[in-house]
Amino acid sequence: MADAAAAAFEQTEPGWLREQRDRAKERVGTLELPTAKQKGWEFTDLSGLDFESYTEAIARVEGAAAGANGQRGPVVMPLAEAADTHSELVRDRLGTVVPGASDIFVARNDSRWRDGLLVHVPAGTRLAEPLKLTIDVDRDAEVHWRALIVLEPGAEAEVWERYTSAGPGLFNGVVEIVVGDGANLRYICEQELAPESWVFATQRAEIGRDANLEWVALGFGSGRGKVRMETKLAGRGSSARVTGALAGDGSQHLDYDTTQEHAAEDTVSDLAFRGVLAGRARAVWRGMIRVDPGAQRTDAFQESRNLLLSKHAHADAIPGLEIEADDVRCTHAAAVAQVDFDQLFYLRAHGLDEEGAKQLVVEGFLQELVMRAAEGPIRDALGAELQRRLGELLAR
Repeated sequence: MADAAAAAFEQTEPGWLREQRDRAKERVGTLELPTAKQKGWEFTDLSGLDFESYTEAIARVEGAAAGANGQRGPVVMPLAEAADTHSELVRDRLGTVVPGASDIFVARNDSRWRDGLLVHVPAGTRLAEPLKLTIDVDRDAEVHWRALIVLEPGAEAEVWERYTSAGPGLFNGVVEIVVGDGANLRYICEQELAPESWVFATQRAEIGRDANLEWVALGFGSGRGKVRMETKLAGRGSSARVTGALAGDGSQHLDYDTTQEHAAEDTVSDLAFRGVLAGRARAVWRGMIRVDPGAQRTDAFQESRNLLLSKHAHADAIPGLEIEADDVRCTHAAAVAQVDFDQLFYLRAHGLDEEGAKQLVVEGFLQELVMRAAEGPIRDALGAELQRRLGELLAR
């Protein structure tokens, strides 16, 4: 979006939001792009990133029609509109789950987002149907997407986001999720940007007492960038299950950072990522389980397993633990391997050709991931998307 148009856009916003943007602009001016010397960025080279080569634009959003907007019902509407019509709610929540004081990508999003989404589900209510969105980025566009998802105590919702593009571009997204006490959220996010694109996303959830989050992430697209996924189990008895699948080929570089922060007693988190890489694709997964002081009886697990379909593909899996409580159970696992020759030999000895044998092995590797998802539409969609992407990888 041109500067003049952006300025005109901001003139229609509430004063509190313009002030928030101004503070973010000041932060952007003091921040620099991360380098390989900074922790978390050792494997992702940003030297080729040039913001000036992209034109700021609004994404095309499909499926974001307003939901029930009654006084007591759920609210689903564009975030820019909600900043005016639901000003108090947005002002009190926006920027509180994902602070941007020291991160250039979050700060740029804070200062520049023009489109996004508010999902607000009042206490004890639910979205009648899953909310499914596709956010499509124009060629050579820079899009700053912002989503604020708030479930009040006892609420329930299912939200699907899918990021796509048809050519080079830059997607910078921030998603803030609040799951109130006793609430249940199923959140599915699929990244399928063009392989010439950059992707940067910071997604963070705070989970209240006895609340539950099921989070599914699919990383199929883009060529460079980083996606950060953080869950904070803030209330006693809260739980989170995070399932991720990465699938790349060509020269794609997929970089995902995950954090499971246990900030209260009797909390449970279970995270599993699996990657399938062909060609010269690379994947980086860095996971951290963090147990805060006093978060006794934490039960946390994380794993990353990667299957390489080419001798030129490469994966790095880096699990980590930071534990400041003494009554916990925290475990992790990581593995990177080629397709098992013995398995291929066995299947070929029973009549399968090489292509069919390889497909069966990879399908089995991914099936365990599919079975983690709740039975029903989420599991069916996850299986279908992985099957489709696997077909693309094996066909090349």
